[in-house]
Amino acid sequence: MDLFSRSWTALRTTAVGLPAEDFDRPSGCAGWLVRDLVCHLIIDAQDVLITLATPAETEPTRDELTYWTVSGTPPTGDDPLDALTVRLAAAYEDPGLLTFHLEDVGSAAGRAARLADPDLRVSTCGEVLTAGDYLSAYVLEWTLHHLDLVMHLPDAAGPPREGLARSREMVERIGGTTFPSSFTDEDVLLVGTGRRAPTDAERRELGELATVLPFVLG
Repeated sequence: MDLFSRSWTALRTTAVGLPAEDFDRPSGCAGWLVRDLVCHLIIDAQDVLITLATPAETEPTRDELTYWTVSGTPPTGDDPLDALTVRLAAAYEDPGLLTFHLEDVGSAAGRAARLADPDLRVSTCGEVLTAGDYLSAYVLEWTLHHLDLVMHLPDAAGPPREGLARSREMVERIGGTTFPSSFTDEDVLLVGTGRRAPTDAERRELGELATVLPFVLG
């Protein structure tokens, strides 16, 4: 749960510190600009608050790994909910309003996470998890979106190393495989989830694993 807080704080700090012109640059999410991704982070923070305030009485049906569904088809940005995010982000107009809302809701989500009992059972999307597993799953969410945020912003700070390492471990366990040791944690996350194509040299190192990538997480 501490890693949730560190990953989330690092992501918000980077987003809030971006100059206004960066919000019109592309992000690592297909079809989304940086402003669209920041809007999505606001929605994510709301989801965290809602989930932590929705206790469940039944046994958990998912954990930090099975929380994720895996497909082989990267998103195109044409999904209706993705399109709604783009329209909502445009309605903010001033990037300062976006970052104000992100800090307002995001800091509340961070406080709720720190106060949560990790053994509390919570409900989200029809599934039940412990709060600890739910927040652990979000370390991967925050880390991937931090990489998305800075993909075309070379001067912006990236995710913390411990978040990258934990997220690599999660992707490998979700995919039931191990990436070559020559791959950095960032390489595993970008190539493994389809955020960039492997180079020819990387493809040779991946061997048979290259034929089943990417692991598209949803």
